[in-house]
Amino acid sequence: MRKIDIAVLGDNFFESIGKEWMLVTAGNEEKFNTMTASWGGIGWLWNKPVAYVFVRPERYTHEFIERNEYLTLDFLGDENRKIHAICGSKSGRNVDKVAETGLVPVVTPLGNITFEQARLTLECRKMYTDMIKPSCFIDKDPIEKWYDEAHGGFHQMYIVEIVNIWARS
Repeated sequence: MRKIDIAVLGDNFFESIGKEWMLVTAGNEEKFNTMTASWGGIGWLWNKPVAYVFVRPERYTHEFIERNEYLTLDFLGDENRKIHAICGSKSGRNVDKVAETGLVPVVTPLGNITFEQARLTLECRKMYTDMIKPSCFIDKDPIEKWYDEAHGGFHQMYIVEIVNIWARS
């Protein structure tokens, strides 16, 4: 794992997040959880490089994000699609995702978790959070499509500063 500068980051995050997907990971070496996510984005806000991610409070990873200052966004590449399938369909409350997927945890110098399989990791510090509110929707279609008993409750949004970028060596 080598640190890279944001100036050389060449990913198309429409592809990386929307099609490749990512793992959202929070916690520390002793206890962490990870989940698959395909909603989010990357940009520039408050004169900082940021990412924004959405996590439903009923997800186990949400507890870890709430308790910790940092999280990582881990991009594993298309060759690890099966890992995403497991991390997106099984809860860390009931399953040891590391054992089930073969993920190899790596601890960053800040004490956060990424994985040996990650081609790219964005190490992020939480800056802002809020719940998605039904009353704030101008277009109500997403409420009907994404927020029902089958999908789950409304997401919590996190805006996070990208403090380090790690690439597979």
